[in-house]
Amino acid sequence: MGKIDGFLLYERELPSKLDVEKRLKDYKEFIQKPSDQQLNCQSARCMDCGVPFCQNGCPLGNLIPEFNEAVYKKQWQKAYQILISTNNFPEFTGRICPAPCESACVLGINDKAVTIEEIEKNIVEIAFEQGFAKPRLPRLRTDKKVAVVGSGPAGLAAAYQLNQMGYTTTVFERDPEIGGLLRFGIPDFKLDKNIVERRVQWMKEEGIEFCTGVNVGVNYAVEELNRNFDAIVLATGSTVPKDLVIPNRDAKGIYFAMDFLKQSNKKVSGIPFEEEEINTKGKKVVVIGGGDTGSDCIGTSNRQGAEVVYQIYYKPMQPTERDETMPWPNYPALLQITSSHEEGCDRMWSVNSKEFVKDESGVLKGIRLVEAEWTKDSDEGKWNLYTEKPGSEFVLECDIVFIALGYTHVEHKGVVEALDIHLDPKGNLIGNNKEYKTNQDKIFTCGDARKGQSLVVWAIAEGRQCAEKIDEFFKNKY
Repeated sequence: MGKIDGFLLYERELPSKLDVEKRLKDYKEFIQKPSDQQLNCQSARCMDCGVPFCQNGCPLGNLIPEFNEAVYKKQWQKAYQILISTNNFPEFTGRICPAPCESACVLGINDKAVTIEEIEKNIVEIAFEQGFAKPRLPRLRTDKKVAVVGSGPAGLAAAYQLNQMGYTTTVFERDPEIGGLLRFGIPDFKLDKNIVERRVQWMKEEGIEFCTGVNVGVNYAVEELNRNFDAIVLATGSTVPKDLVIPNRDAKGIYFAMDFLKQSNKKVSGIPFEEEEINTKGKKVVVIGGGDTGSDCIGTSNRQGAEVVYQIYYKPMQPTERDETMPWPNYPALLQITSSHEEGCDRMWSVNSKEFVKDESGVLKGIRLVEAEWTKDSDEGKWNLYTEKPGSEFVLECDIVFIALGYTHVEHKGVVEALDIHLDPKGNLIGNNKEYKTNQDKIFTCGDARKGQSLVVWAIAEGRQCAEKIDEFFKNKY
């Protein structure tokens, strides 16, 4: 606690953003850097709350009161050391995490929570600017080698930890660049790719080997993987998208959201692609799905010059404030208004998709929707099954639809089938919750491939814990 009465003196304040008109001209990050005075005041709002529920709300268990106190005292190097003791990549989580820590902030019971995420981002960026953030070489090397398949946040976190433990670590990635979701799934205006590349370069300097364009089980034999490595981590993510199976799904102009975002990221980075170009310039766009991926499709569509963007939701609009069904410190299901929504989007709630409309040549012309009426369980706050409102069907004209309904499970073809990894009923890799080990003796798994679709911060936590279990595996076996 830096200042005993700071929470009484200062209001929650976030940094300013570039005007919408300016930020839509490119894909650069648009959140402005806060002044030292702003950071000082915001860190001073951290209370002497006794039990820091924020730490429990954070999947990484970040020592939040401790680094807030260091920020208040302008002890930036100390703040940085506290932060990286639990978080490998605060430059990522400080930009794209939904901040469950802030939902659990004690101050949030009757006031606005401390700006934990923004403080975290600035701690690490100041550490880079002032030069005390530096690559860390392992103190010793063992003779054991570990392969990490997949370079998303879980794979990178596992690789980082294993390398620091002294294990020779190689990361295999089927895409042309390292980063997985961080590199190709999240637009630059949320996470500039220079930030990702900066971290990857550091990890190379620390001794980690990266192999891109390597699809294990397809163009790299699993026999070779087994022969060359003493342990294997499968961190391939949950990449099989949920589809919307309604009539005329084959219409030209319907895409999975990640296909659009991945291609857009390649365009922005100047990476060539072979598939059909998806361009929303001058188009009427519909985004089906209300999560972060759908929001990213909105922001990207607007930057490409879409005529109009609609976002449709199956369920009713969420409340804007906690109610009795969302008690503190649980993460509340509140209405999210992202920066992409601010940039232009017509949002429609309680509508169900009935069929796509196409012309004689098979080109998408619209989507037939129907209004839904819901009832809510008064005890648990859950929406019950809906009924369609009679006579409420209508056609929403559009040229492009992006399906952003999330993901079903890990991809099975390739490395999973080749290694004969067992699956749970949902199609995820079975990795014992305590050991992270699959049914194969030296093969482990972590992140969305094991847990199912989740947050980047959870993926990092999974990667760290998986690395610990591999370390225990080696110590017990040898």
